Amino acid sequence: MSASLALQGRGLGLRYRAAAPVFSGVSIDVFHGEIVALLGASGCGKSSLLRLLAGLSPPSEGEVEFLGQRLAAPHPRAALVFQQAALLPWLSVEANVGFGLDFKHQPKLDRAERRSRIAAALEAVGLAGEGGLSPSQLSGGMAQRVALARALARQPRLLLADEPFSALDAVTRAGMQALLVDVVRRWDTAALLVTHDLDEAILVADRIVLMGGRPGAVQRTWNVDIDRPRTADPDRVAALRLEILQALRDPSLSS
Repeated sequence: MSASLALQGRGLGLRYRAAAPVFSGVSIDVFHGEIVALLGASGCGKSSLLRLLAGLSPPSEGEVEFLGQRLAAPHPRAALVFQQAALLPWLSVEANVGFGLDFKHQPKLDRAERRSRIAAALEAVGLAGEGGLSPSQLSGGMAQRVALARALARQPRLLLADEPFSALDAVTRAGMQALLVDVVRRWDTAALLVTHDLDEAILVADRIVLMGGRPGAVQRTWNVDIDRPRTADPDRVAALRLEILQALRDPSLSS
């Protein structure tokens, strides 16, 4: 794993007007070439934290730095992948992957560079040559691959993913998890994955950050130093799973 820091959040808190804070005192780092899984029960603020780290909403306290600079708005080198692929049905796969590359905050690209980025992104997710298909011709797994390619076309230094595989069947989901690991390694990007799925976190992440409590806060962190493929070491996977399950059952995480 590279020692270069991609994303840093320090003392982050989020509160909506007079309501109780969603989370408070959260600090988190993500390094290039690293996948961090943000794990925790519903309501602890995981998705809200992800949006804040993406620059989509400002923190009530603390600050975020991305690539060494304070983040106050969405950055062109950070890309979001959501649970639903959200492809535009009237555009081809190729056009969906390129959608957003011409937005105002994106760097200006000539036609050849734009085409090259789209082709590289489709190749990275195993869909080279499929750019002419329409979204209606895609399986759920293929649609999610297109969504990932759309993020990769921005050549991101950071991928932020909010339960991107939760709607997929088990076999397709396993393939997408392996693809995410491969893409992060080959593109030397950083990734922050929000998930409710403990097994997904263990199989995919280099580090697992557990959030819990009301307001939400970071409760525990585990470095996952099990060689990949992790299914080849079931004893260590089972031991880590049991340790995290015991932490999840701590009553303070839901209070």
